[in-house]
Amino acid sequence: MSVGAMGVFDRRLLLAVDARGYGSADTARQREIQTVLPRLLSEAAEAAGLDRASWVRQSAGDSEFAVLPAGSDEQALVEPFMRRLDAGLRAHNRDRVPGAQVALRAAVHFGPASEAPNGFVGPGPVEVSRILESDPLRRALAAAPDAALAVALTAPVFTELVAQGYTNFRPEEFREVVVEKKEYRGRAWLWVSGYDVHALDLGDSGSSSSSSSGVDSDSGSGSGSGPDGNGSSGSHADVSPPSGSDSASTAAAAGRGDSVTTNLYGTAINGNVVFGISK
Repeated sequence: MSVGAMGVFDRRLLLAVDARGYGSADTARQREIQTVLPRLLSEAAEAAGLDRASWVRQSAGDSEFAVLPAGSDEQALVEPFMRRLDAGLRAHNRDRVPGAQVALRAAVHFGPASEAPNGFVGPGPVEVSRILESDPLRRALAAAPDAALAVALTAPVFTELVAQGYTNFRPEEFREVVVEKKEYRGRAWLWVSGYDVHALDLGDSGSSSSSSSGVDSDSGSGSGSGPDGNGSSGSHADVSPPSGSDSASTAAAAGRGDSVTTNLYGTAINGNVVFGISK
């Protein structure tokens, strides 16, 4: 086999998770998160039939980046793993005050990731990391105070797995968003445990278009109608004045008095029309 200068090319299943609010937590709270996180991940992996001991993991207190072995079950990671992780988080949070509850963001990707001297290299690890830290995913979890888990899937995982019916997730349960983080720009599909993700306010960075399932999650909304998230299509519409509104022109046509022409023009923005008048 011919191998290039970069070594052996490989695609891997990648998982990244991060706990909400770790940086602002006190020492006791941080210790609790560090204790709970690996336990819940291990329990979810076992329930999904995944061998977490075989994962190459990079941990950082409140977060973990994992590269699963070649041939790992994508379906198992996307659904039973996430379902069990959510159930574990909810069980842990039961009877705890909001400030003591644990909530996670998670991102899943399948893409290029090759072993390197100090871990893995390639666009895959970069992409899953940028999506995990993206504003839409952070805002989705922040907008759902009772949620324990917010998940982002990259295009290969959503379009080839969820949208094709290989899981029990319905495609319309996900919301497509634009992700712009540092040098990365792409798209992701968000799911938030126990919430209609389409109803969550993600702000300007949560702008999205129709998902692969054919569901327009932001149709007619005041935000998220375009990639720039400003809600404007950038197009202009000719708006005809209502019947009888141009009284000056009517008088001129009847031959009475001076003629004054009034032109109405407008720009349609998300169904709202703003008029100006020029003479």
